[in-house]
Amino acid sequence: MLANRANDRDDRAMRDVKLTRGIMKNANGSCLAEFGDTRVLCTATIEDRAPGWRKGSGKGWLTAEYAMLPAAGNKRTRRETNGRNGRSMEIERLIGRSLRNVCDLNAMGGEVTMTIDCDVLQADGGTRTAAITGAWVAAYDAFEMWKTAGRIKTNPLFGQVAAISVGLVEGRLMLDLDYEEDSNAEIDMNVVMNAKGEIVEIQGTGEQVSFSRDRLNEFLDMAEEGIKVLLAAQKDVLGIEYQESSRVRDLWRTRFCSRNGVEEK
Repeated sequence: MLANRANDRDDRAMRDVKLTRGIMKNANGSCLAEFGDTRVLCTATIEDRAPGWRKGSGKGWLTAEYAMLPAAGNKRTRRETNGRNGRSMEIERLIGRSLRNVCDLNAMGGEVTMTIDCDVLQADGGTRTAAITGAWVAAYDAFEMWKTAGRIKTNPLFGQVAAISVGLVEGRLMLDLDYEEDSNAEIDMNVVMNAKGEIVEIQGTGEQVSFSRDRLNEFLDMAEEGIKVLLAAQKDVLGIEYQESSRVRDLWRTRFCSRNGVEEK
């Protein structure tokens, strides 16, 4: 039974969140994302190469890798030396999709690849949401370095993205689940949103009970509250005022039209 949450936090309250830049001197960009006792080190590296299937396109590519250190959880996990496990592959694809949603691949400076490495130093629930939130900061700094080097004129990130978990635990709707809460959740969900409040991805499962459309809306409303906090933390650590420009609006419109077969006006 979970009579009280850790640190007596309210069901709608997040854990303490801390984003720290510049952790790794050899990476183009880096960020340590801490959600309570969960700590994920995110680094971004840009290389002058493109995947084979991307060659000749003139476009860049952004991808991600994810792994947990052996002692990150309450039991030692084996290093993934003999192949990737399914969970890691699923999470790194989620991270890549989330970042590409707010990245102009045409503005990366040609056929280059940004790889975002997310290594879990300590796991107490929400490792993938911390990874996405910290990865955006690392990517932003890496692109700023690329711009300073004269490789690009503008930062290809035209918006922000962050993620948070929500769940139903013993009948209570909770934000930002820790490991114990996630393990006991009847319903758990990871929500990725951009700064417009638009949904990038939802991963939700009724492990013990099903849920209604109204309940889904409750989850999304709570997630949006938490993501607003994370977006503000990203801007704060970078010292930026990230506002939508005409370039951003044009890019969103172009993307929407091309994806949906709508004629641009």
